[in-house]
Amino acid sequence: MNTALLYRLLDVDPAAGPAELLHRARAGRHLPHLVLSALVGDGVRMGEPARAELRRARDRADHYARLSAGLARSTGVRAIRGLPLAGYYPGGLLRPLDTLDLVAPDEAALWQAVIRLVTDHPVEHIDVSLLGERPHHTAVTVHWPAEDPLVDPWYRVHLSTAALPGDGSAVPVRPYLVADQHVECLIALAESRIDRSAQPPGPVTLLDMAALARRPFEPAETAAVLAAYRLAPEAAGLLDHAAGQVQLGSLAAVRAELALELAPELRRRAETATTAAPLPDRHGTLLRRTVIRHDWDEARLLTPTPETLLLLTPVADYLLTPARTPAAPTTRMAALQALHRWDTVC
Repeated sequence: MNTALLYRLLDVDPAAGPAELLHRARAGRHLPHLVLSALVGDGVRMGEPARAELRRARDRADHYARLSAGLARSTGVRAIRGLPLAGYYPGGLLRPLDTLDLVAPDEAALWQAVIRLVTDHPVEHIDVSLLGERPHHTAVTVHWPAEDPLVDPWYRVHLSTAALPGDGSAVPVRPYLVADQHVECLIALAESRIDRSAQPPGPVTLLDMAALARRPFEPAETAAVLAAYRLAPEAAGLLDHAAGQVQLGSLAAVRAELALELAPELRRRAETATTAAPLPDRHGTLLRRTVIRHDWDEARLLTPTPETLLLLTPVADYLLTPARTPAAPTTRMAALQALHRWDTVC
């Protein structure tokens, strides 16, 4: 994992120099931070604006780490995906951290963590979605401005009661992720390939694979765990893509073991597709932020009319609609009126 690999992954001729590499990286919001950290390690000359941008990015990563540790102690939520992966990068190389991903052991812990975030940070947006019926899984994403909100990506923390949401159909929700941390990271990368297996992985995913390749994977055990999490096809595809770009190390033996797991999983998915109904995925349209309801352990669902489904949470109230389906103005008005009636009663 070095600057030469970045030139190759970003398809930049090394003769074009570090400025062109950084220019190409600016196609992504966080890739410049990775490139800048690599160039600093190489002793490349840069001015104060570039150093300040990298300094803010490191502060962001440090804040995510402190935030994750604090929430783990106080609520039991824990980091998965990006933050643990960042720990496997060589010293000084800054892995892009678009989002701090956290998984909660239950809904009460999720909302306790959300309340902490809303209390301690200038949160401006709170997105909520529900997956499934009763019981359902809850996902919440909170956003607040970066130090320079025009130049830097906003802070984004995603919390969910489902560690691995699947595809809502053939790949089921797997609420818990329990394995050695480097194996969990591989599982999370494979999960991110669901519905994207035909597309080549991006530069950050390939760098993640290069970082994981330095870890001691036990091939047969790792392949069995990936199969148990229903991710053998995605993991095999990811490893096949990565093999052409980075050294796989012990992951090459994992790919060989996965060969035996592919046909059974693909057969299971084909059978499931004919019998299982897709899980409903509903998104919350914000109706109002509220005074924090500290005594609420869970959100409450209200159905004032057959067409109106309200989600009242400890931090805000929402109108629930099918994902990617905007709420009609009349439905939104009916939801607000229902909230007003609920206020007068409660």
